[in-house]
Amino acid sequence: MILTETLTKALKLFPQKQAIVCGEKRWSYQDFCNRINRLSHCLKGFGIKKDDKVAILHPNCHYFLEAYYAIPQIGAISVPINYRLSPREIAFILQDSESKILIADSMFKNQVDPIRKEIRGIEKILWTGGPQELEDSIDLNYEKVLQQAEFSALPDPPINGEDIAQIYYTSGTTGRPKGVMLSHKNVTTHALGTIAEIHLTDCDVWIHVAPLFHLADAWATWAVTWVGGTHVLVREFDAKMVLETIQKEKVTLTNLIPTMLNLMVNHPDVGKFNYSSLRVLLSGGAPIAPEVVRKIVETFKCDYIQTYGMTETSPYLTLSILKDHLKNLSNENQLRFKSKTGREFIGVELKVVNDRGGEVKKDEKEVGEIIVKGDSVTKGYWKLPEETKKSIKDGWLYTGDMAVIDEEGYVTIVDRKKDMILTGGENVYSTEVENVLYMHPAILECAVIGIPDPKWGEAVKGIVVLKPSQRATEQEIIQFCKEKITHYKAPKSIDFIEALPRTGSGKIHKKGLRDKYWEGYEKKVH
Repeated sequence: MILTETLTKALKLFPQKQAIVCGEKRWSYQDFCNRINRLSHCLKGFGIKKDDKVAILHPNCHYFLEAYYAIPQIGAISVPINYRLSPREIAFILQDSESKILIADSMFKNQVDPIRKEIRGIEKILWTGGPQELEDSIDLNYEKVLQQAEFSALPDPPINGEDIAQIYYTSGTTGRPKGVMLSHKNVTTHALGTIAEIHLTDCDVWIHVAPLFHLADAWATWAVTWVGGTHVLVREFDAKMVLETIQKEKVTLTNLIPTMLNLMVNHPDVGKFNYSSLRVLLSGGAPIAPEVVRKIVETFKCDYIQTYGMTETSPYLTLSILKDHLKNLSNENQLRFKSKTGREFIGVELKVVNDRGGEVKKDEKEVGEIIVKGDSVTKGYWKLPEETKKSIKDGWLYTGDMAVIDEEGYVTIVDRKKDMILTGGENVYSTEVENVLYMHPAILECAVIGIPDPKWGEAVKGIVVLKPSQRATEQEIIQFCKEKITHYKAPKSIDFIEALPRTGSGKIHKKGLRDKYWEGYEKKVH
């Protein structure tokens, strides 16, 4: 299977159905497909052929979905770029991926202009939202070139399921960014799996809120299209706007980053809107506190599914969907299972293994690393064979995520290997402490890290953002934690800040926090 088949199916069965809602713009599948065909013809006219790379630097918009389909229609490869990266980081990705065309929103011109000398491999830049006439010869207006192109259907691309469909670059939080290669088989297998798992149909309306350059949301591009659903796009996350849009467009489901959901359920206007169209909300991209899950279910009165995955796995590896017999449990116990990371995704084989490679006990106590294999798992990293060998061993991808597993086969991630805190010879998992902090009524957001300590090696530090108009002291929060978890796990100190740093996908940037505190410690030592 290849990605273009998903659009072909939608066009065949639902040509006049509403496909796209983007601001005031609305298109049927037929009209939207015409725009996609025009873009494919444009790219072919620029000389783009099989396996050439086309980069996308754009906020959520219909342009992003057009590119996601037009590029594979001619056998080329998409390179979505995190637009929150610095110009130097963007230049690295464009060079490393060997991209020839860049599709970019004009709002990012200030990020592209300084690196023009470094990205000589870029032959054309298609700017959206800018003026019709542009100064540089390689700069073109997207809409203008589309108007001049034909919209006839293209021949089937000369590709198969093993060919690369996309290269997603990891955030680069550890060393240089790595390009994750996803094949057509990886992405279509995953899309089919989501259709089966969460029962996607042509009745569904999906809102793209999490950034489309990130797979927490991008996977829905192909799954929702395949069943003839409707795509609603919001340019950037704003809690109130998302709540309004859910009501206005009768959204049925979406996948959001936990930080987004937390801000939505805590928004002062959350009670003003009608969410009756929602059938399920998914969260993914980072662990979520059970207390936040409780608020989601109470606020939106729909089903909730926690998801876990990686860019390397297209992305889903687990879903916290309840087995049928678990639905007989009390609401409290059902919520406990929904708050877990989940059981393995269809088409994926998952194990939690110890340092010796053996599977851990299904007792929710023994901690091991999650390893996975399946048709949705990447073959490796672009031009990095040694990095590929480190991560994929005997066909198993080693995720670096530490977890426990229960008798039902539901895993719960306790931490990333690199985020685990070693204090006084004891392992403390930051996620466990964060879950307790989220139970405090005054705390809006939090992150827990280990900081250098001359006595304990590392000390547990909580960094919190308080809710507006709420007050709490350091000692009060520490005591609150000691009443709910073992004392050595409770934070030794609490810092109050106005906002937590974010990664490009909207997750809390714990590495950035940790680096800041360790750098400060090293300066004191030296």
